[in-house]
Amino acid sequence: MSSETALKQPKQVRKRTPAKRDAVRYPFWFGGSASCFAACVTHPLDLGMSLYCYNMIVRLQTRRGDAPKTMVGTFGHVLKTDGILGLYRGLSASLLRQITYSTTRFGIYEELKSGQKSKPSFPTLIAMASASGFIGGVAGNPADVLNVRMQHDAALPVAERRNYKNAVDGLIRMTREEGWKSLFRGVWPNSMRAVLMTASQLASYDGFKNVLIEFTPMEDNLKTHFSASFLAGFVATTVCSPVDVIKTRVMSSQESKGLATLLADVYKMEGVGWMFRGWVPSFIRLGPHTIATFLFLEQHKKMYRKLKGIEEPEQPI
Repeated sequence: MSSETALKQPKQVRKRTPAKRDAVRYPFWFGGSASCFAACVTHPLDLGMSLYCYNMIVRLQTRRGDAPKTMVGTFGHVLKTDGILGLYRGLSASLLRQITYSTTRFGIYEELKSGQKSKPSFPTLIAMASASGFIGGVAGNPADVLNVRMQHDAALPVAERRNYKNAVDGLIRMTREEGWKSLFRGVWPNSMRAVLMTASQLASYDGFKNVLIEFTPMEDNLKTHFSASFLAGFVATTVCSPVDVIKTRVMSSQESKGLATLLADVYKMEGVGWMFRGWVPSFIRLGPHTIATFLFLEQHKKMYRKLKGIEEPEQPI
């Protein structure tokens, strides 16, 4: 081809294409470990959100006027009655929940994902995340019930508090005083929520991360991880809001009600607005937790590749 002909050829636009699939299999426990680190950072927000939602239920059901009406008031109440350590009430149960629930869902999801021969499509990611979330929801239900109870103790009068010493003491007392079935109170709405949470959180994070790297100038770095996890937190909060409200009310209830009966009672008292009640405080808690979890997880993976001498992938799975 002559130089004159070459000049007439149109310039080809360089498209960013995914690199070959990274076949690294990370340890199963990475997701649980990252979630535990995130829980230590965001536990006060988790506690504040849970107590805020619980106090709204208390005001609606018992018409008590002394329950704090805002997030700031909730934090103030905890600090006044229990001190700074009160903000970490139930941390042991929260960590137990991450060790069971998050380790299971992240571990299974990563195993399914790394077992694919080619880069999985977004619908495939959703399907794998949903299955992982359901199993994780069942595995983590006892710790989830315990976590809700220990956090809600701060909102109860002193005489009505359960006062579990720690997660192990709580599990033993729940089994002894209420039977082993109490460990699986609300397991179906909790598993439903786990399916929605894992699908909307893990699959959307991978989806956003892939889009940002493939179609924008962003690289596989901290800025991209933060952006993708922020968007994943927004999606997860919106998708899970209705089930999250149901789960909290079922687990904190002192009487056994069928799901249909509970929904009928809530709709009668609050209308359709109950589905997104507490969305803002929920995002304030879930957003930072999602961001922290994926930032810690990416650092786990980066350190693992460095220790194993594995070349950094150009494109995520």
